[in-house]
Amino acid sequence: MTSVLLVTDAEWVRNDVRASLTVGEWDLVETDQPASVLELTRETGFDVVIVDMQVGSMGGMATIRAITDELEGDQRPRTALLLDRAADEFLARRAGADVAIIKPFTAQDLRSALAGLGVEGGVTGGGPKKSRPRK
Repeated sequence: MTSVLLVTDAEWVRNDVRASLTVGEWDLVETDQPASVLELTRETGFDVVIVDMQVGSMGGMATIRAITDELEGDQRPRTALLLDRAADEFLARRAGADVAIIKPFTAQDLRSALAGLGVEGGVTGGGPKKSRPRK
């Protein structure tokens, strides 16, 4: 099972990510608190962290940068930054995100981007086996 941390405070983004991960086996954890990402990642060891560019007071770029600066080796998950527009792709690169996904995205866009990172939920059907909010 592939573990995913979603960092967003936008309900529509949460809904779109949940819907995108209905194929395969995904353990989806959600938070709207970017400051909690490092602690959650150290505790849980996520395979990938998906961060909305416009989240909370910390913001997506700072959250991605914190992950890339503070976590090393096996502790460091792959990262995806959800952008508001294509012109922001340079910001994703500057922050150190492994991949940038432009909103709104399709389920195929998200799954393809994650597959490109080598992160895929086993295709056994079902949907997110766990989807739980974390603060």
